[in-house]
Amino acid sequence: MKRKKRVLVAPLDWGLGHTTRCIPIIHELLKRDVDVLIGADNHPRDLLKREFPQLEHIQFPGHIVRYGEHGNLIWEIIKQLPAMVYGFRREHQLLESLIAHHSIDGVISDNRFGAFSKKVPSIFIIHQLNIIIPTYLLWAKRIVDFSNRQFVQQYTECWIPDFSGEKSLAGILSSPKVFPTNAFYIGTLSRLKKIDSVKKEYDILVILSGPEPQRGLFEQILIEQLRQTQYKVLIVRGIPNEDTTIEITRTISMVSVLTTDELSLAIAQSHLIISRSGHSTIMDLSFVGAKALFVPTPQQTEHEYLADLLKKKNICYSENQNEFNLERAVTINKKFTGFNEYRNDYSILRERIDYFLRIIDTSTL
Repeated sequence: MKRKKRVLVAPLDWGLGHTTRCIPIIHELLKRDVDVLIGADNHPRDLLKREFPQLEHIQFPGHIVRYGEHGNLIWEIIKQLPAMVYGFRREHQLLESLIAHHSIDGVISDNRFGAFSKKVPSIFIIHQLNIIIPTYLLWAKRIVDFSNRQFVQQYTECWIPDFSGEKSLAGILSSPKVFPTNAFYIGTLSRLKKIDSVKKEYDILVILSGPEPQRGLFEQILIEQLRQTQYKVLIVRGIPNEDTTIEITRTISMVSVLTTDELSLAIAQSHLIISRSGHSTIMDLSFVGAKALFVPTPQQTEHEYLADLLKKKNICYSENQNEFNLERAVTINKKFTGFNEYRNDYSILRERIDYFLRIIDTSTL
């Protein structure tokens, strides 16, 4: 009897967005009777263990960029480039070892630049093919774009979780001037479930995410300002390795993390969502047609661009973290439309997965 295909799914460990958008892909693989292994570390590993306790979980550490509380994020990344390149090489070597040890037939990597292999078919998931950099570093734009394309070309295919043209949620981020020859748009991805006809329980649902210390700093800012209001609020901290519920005040409660079903329900029960403006969060909230208010991670150009894009389209209001005023932001946001339901039937994703599995069949003959 021929054994099941074994596919490793490995999300990047920079926040939880790369992890959550892998969830619908894992579900599609399981529908095809694929033996899915999850390679992750830290918070992504904890979250995926909650979502898929029945699967095999392999510790697959990657290089973590360290964010300072103050200072320039871009320069922080530049200073860490040598360590990042070394980390990608080490990640690649570890992957080759995992492939041999666990008899892996294929790899799906979400933004892990070193998680490719020439031994088995490998997929790279990325929405930021066009990397936005500050004006004072525009001289390096060609180098950055070339390096990005070189990494992408190491993979069998590149899957872009977005639509092209007018339906795009990532704007210019997913539309590079030089489009990789192995790249395919697969449509937006969301782990959420649309829930209708539910009574509203919360004025505000806060969904925190992203790297420390900025995640924690934003949490402190919000709690301090929410204490001065009468809003009924649920705060999801985005810390999967904890399992606590805290009553901050009579009207403010806080949980460490929610499962997909729990988060889908909480969003349906909330009048307004406050969160970071990461691409995965935007895909989720657009999928259920939520009313949202964004605060981009400081100096994270992708978040800043997406927040500004949605503000210009009159969909969601946004404010910078260091200028954030809750009452003002909530009032202004009432003038914005919020997301219309923006569904994806996953037909393109299913086509790419089926092709990927056929390549595995061919390579293992």
